[in-house]
Amino acid sequence: MSSGRAPSGGRRDLVAPHRRGDGGSRLLEHGAILGYRAGSWIIGHLPERVARGLVGFVVRGSYALWPSKRRFVNENFAHVLGRTVDDPAVRRAALAAYRTYARYVVELMRLPRLTDAQASDLVDTASLMSLEADWRAHGRGLIFTTAHVGNLEGVARGIARHGWPISGLGDDSSFPELFEHLRRQRRAWGVNLIPWRSLREMYGVLGRGEILTLAVDWGYRADGIPVRLFGAWTTLPAGPAALAAKTGAALLHVAVRRTPDGRRFVVEHGDVIEVASSEPAEIARATQAIADALEATIAAAPDQWYSFKPLWPPTAEERAAIAERAAGLAPGG
Repeated sequence: MSSGRAPSGGRRDLVAPHRRGDGGSRLLEHGAILGYRAGSWIIGHLPERVARGLVGFVVRGSYALWPSKRRFVNENFAHVLGRTVDDPAVRRAALAAYRTYARYVVELMRLPRLTDAQASDLVDTASLMSLEADWRAHGRGLIFTTAHVGNLEGVARGIARHGWPISGLGDDSSFPELFEHLRRQRRAWGVNLIPWRSLREMYGVLGRGEILTLAVDWGYRADGIPVRLFGAWTTLPAGPAALAAKTGAALLHVAVRRTPDGRRFVVEHGDVIEVASSEPAEIARATQAIADALEATIAAAPDQWYSFKPLWPPTAEERAAIAERAAGLAPGG
């Protein structure tokens, strides 16, 4: 939902949504979709334990062999744990997150092979049922903000099985053919995948009183809304609060966590965040409320958080600039 220049510090390749600036070659485009389909077939036919071991070996290897990404991940977990980046506990947390990510990849690749009943059994949505009567009675759109915890695709499919019209954003600019493949696949599950730049489709979803899901932990952007997250200044995208203000949709942060046995997902939520106007101070207040909910989601299960992009600014100068912008957005600022 955010746009603008990439943050400084050599992080252009990790700015989200990830996209190739030159559009890439047709060979790379075809290679991406063939690779995805082949990976799905292989993982879908391997025993789950074997598939998880294989994918886990690959993703943990990337932690060891990709120094810049390893640094970003360690910096993120240093913030979350309140420790220095070279603390052994930070490395253990990062590796635990990579193990969780490996499990997520296996689940994602195997998801198309599940029946609707099997997919529904993966998700405990009981906590969301209390929302249904109010949501349907008011007839207004509902924006779920989320984080990369648990399995967002599996949960979306589980929610859609209840007959809830649910849409999410996807990056259609990096690999358009792959995006269209995933879009068709998710449509069969009852989930609508929207190109991340298609504001018209987002407004349409909310105008029809449907559900739009937006992940907010894509990575730090210098042009985002200033927030405090784990005691430090960073930014989150303005999109969720701005959309809520312009459409009258309710805004709700949804937390997804694995059950202790790791086989199912529990979906929880906090209070509805109402956004009264598009005034900068109101957008900042609502976005800070999202940040507070995001912090609680990550703190409850840091080993299940697999957003591997830098979520905080890299320099003290940028942090100071964010704090200064925040002061200007405060009432009377």
